[in-house]
Amino acid sequence: MSAEPVAEELSPAVRDLAAALGVATEFQDWQGTPIAVRASTVRAVLAALGVDASTPALATAALAAHRLARWRRVLPPCTVLRSGDRARVWVHLPHGEVARLAVRLEDGGTRHDLVQVDHRVPPQPVDGTVVGEATFALPEDLPLGWHTLVARSADGVETAASLVVTPATLPDPELPGGRCWGFLTQLYQVRSRRSWGSGDLRDLADLAAWSGHELGAGFVLVNPLHAAAPSLPVEPSPYLPTTRRFTSPLYLRVQDIPEAGYLSPPARDELDRWAAAMAGGQATIDRDRVWTAKRAALALVATVPLSPGRAAELAAFVRREGQALVDFATWCALVEDLRVPWPQWPTALHDPRSEAVGAERHRLRDNVEVHLRAQWWLDEQLAGAQRAARGAGMSVGVVHDLAVGVHQEGFDTWALGPILAHGVSAGAPPDAFNQVGQGWSQPPWRPDALAEAGYAPYRDMLRAVLRHAGGVRVDHVIGLFRLWWVPQGASPADGTYVRYDHEALVGILALEAHRAGALVVGEDLGTVEPWVRDVLRDRGVLGTSVLWFERAQDGGPLPPEQWRRLCLATVTTHDLPPTTGYLRGEHVRIRSELGLLVRAEADERAAAQAEHEAWQQALRSRGLLRAGADERETIEALHRYVAATPARLLGVALTDAVGDIRAQNQPGTSTEYPNWRVPLADCDGVPVLLEDLVRSDRVRSLARAVSAG
Repeated sequence: MSAEPVAEELSPAVRDLAAALGVATEFQDWQGTPIAVRASTVRAVLAALGVDASTPALATAALAAHRLARWRRVLPPCTVLRSGDRARVWVHLPHGEVARLAVRLEDGGTRHDLVQVDHRVPPQPVDGTVVGEATFALPEDLPLGWHTLVARSADGVETAASLVVTPATLPDPELPGGRCWGFLTQLYQVRSRRSWGSGDLRDLADLAAWSGHELGAGFVLVNPLHAAAPSLPVEPSPYLPTTRRFTSPLYLRVQDIPEAGYLSPPARDELDRWAAAMAGGQATIDRDRVWTAKRAALALVATVPLSPGRAAELAAFVRREGQALVDFATWCALVEDLRVPWPQWPTALHDPRSEAVGAERHRLRDNVEVHLRAQWWLDEQLAGAQRAARGAGMSVGVVHDLAVGVHQEGFDTWALGPILAHGVSAGAPPDAFNQVGQGWSQPPWRPDALAEAGYAPYRDMLRAVLRHAGGVRVDHVIGLFRLWWVPQGASPADGTYVRYDHEALVGILALEAHRAGALVVGEDLGTVEPWVRDVLRDRGVLGTSVLWFERAQDGGPLPPEQWRRLCLATVTTHDLPPTTGYLRGEHVRIRSELGLLVRAEADERAAAQAEHEAWQQALRSRGLLRAGADERETIEALHRYVAATPARLLGVALTDAVGDIRAQNQPGTSTEYPNWRVPLADCDGVPVLLEDLVRSDRVRSLARAVSAG
């Protein structure tokens, strides 16, 4: 965090405006130190929210306009409440006019039993009319779902707005014995002899089926499978997708597509040659090579005529996904054709609804069809992976991961437009492990615009991720409460927090998970206000506990019996080296080489050594580790420690099961480190394929260690 004095004081008008819009002007850093936000940062963030606060006079005018905007509305843009709440909603009509309010239910029914209650608010002059406010109590027994509030004026004019009723809490997951364990993995790492240089959905199905049947695993948690742009070079980070609504075709097993079985003999020979050329375990994940081969193969398979039944299934899929799918397929075809990011396209193509885009969709219809079918095939293979998991006896199955945001030049920024903020990036302030802060190059949701849209884009994204899931992990779940916004051109340390309506965002997450029958895990690591964890717990969202971060008040290891029950407990996380590497100080070495430390390397190494000794002492004191134990024994002992906690879910990094050393990701870097390109390997760097896992005594031994708890 920038420690230098703030050069410019915020005017009272800007400070009041920032408070009204949820923009922090001060906060506490990870060490509890009060930090005043730079005035330039506050103004830049307000500008990203569509507000000009460049002078005190403009800020005063903007604040007045903000307050008046509420009175110009008949109804709130979207009302989100908990089931059983005694919720109220306001209605604005000309003063003295009788308000009539009803609820049109999602199932087609209508509720008229809304009662107006006394809540005297002085009328306000608005644009030459005196506007009054009436308050209505909503029925407490409204069903869960997406409903519509309808206000009718005296002259019969109707105004509608979204009403969402969410579960008060998600039920406790039903797990055999009250808990289960599972592997955590980056799917592209899990390669087999039949995958094309990168792990795919067949590999996921096989990993789930094997670990469920043979090891008793209850779930497998994978990285976000969101789509990247269909262009070279392929973005390697699964946490920087082009969209969170659709899935990456990189994860397709081409040979498993039903239409691949009906290729002509010459075409089938060509497909087999691609498969043979791509098979095996290269030293790194080469997504460009994988995508080049799969894109050509998908185009070939898409030439196969569909049977009547298959054609009907595709048509039903397109209807279900709606215009967003057609837009995505069109965008992909345009990216391939124009070969530049969409902000560099002709202006006429910047609007998905424009006639120019429609004309291009027709011209590129064959490529549009390939991308439509790819999403259909992905949906089928995702469903197949979850079936395989549940068929193997997994109580949860596949747990998908939801990234924080999207690429600033991706599909979502093209399709969603002003719902995303521009001129800023989401990120994270400095903390103990990222001492210069993080900028993620991701435009965040605009809280106001998302509410205006009735949270429909957020809902649709959640439904897509949850459709074939037993659970979802929400990366940086704190972003549902507040998110660190960094102005364009500023350092990650010079950002500020913007608050979101967490009742709406967490509630809608709970609603969609409830409907999907899925559990929710929130990644609540880092700087977290204590009340946030209380809210998540009360709503039935499991937290995340990583062994290295679990500390008692004296700074030592937190005893296992004091860990949270409602959490996913693990030894490590993908933002740290695997445990073998962590024990060897890889996290210090990497950050030192990349210039990411703010204190001397010797001090960092001394702190790491002290941490490891404290944990070894904790393990020995509980009889989990013998004197002179090697790294493998230490790793198993650490997992037994985690298994001794009351945590409902126990996660085992697949990298720990094979003794991998290399970090998958180094936060705060992009090309400085081979992030997201490191395949699964043993402690000597030899690639480990899926077929090798099933024969590994080390994997089975670690599974026994965690399941014995």
